[in-house]
Amino acid sequence: MTDVVEATFDIIKGCLERGEKVKISGFGNFVVNTKRPRKGRNPQTGDEIIIVGRKVLTFKASQIMKKSLNGISSSSPESAPSSSASE
Repeated sequence: MTDVVEATFDIIKGCLERGEKVKISGFGNFVVNTKRPRKGRNPQTGDEIIIVGRKVLTFKASQIMKKSLNGISSSSPESAPSSSASE
């Protein structure tokens, strides 16, 4: 079983290294974003420095995952939009 998981992670890692988005249905999306270089300050000396640009990995959970984490089933009344004006 660990071989399957490792192989899956290797495929995902390869896709992300190539700059591709990875979507896992019912789980979420992984995206590589590029941050530009920017000015910053050294907090100890106050000197201005340039913070180099870099790539960052972001993850956004799917609505299904968010509902699951919050204990809301997709068929429960709480997950349906309410039309009541009293709320």
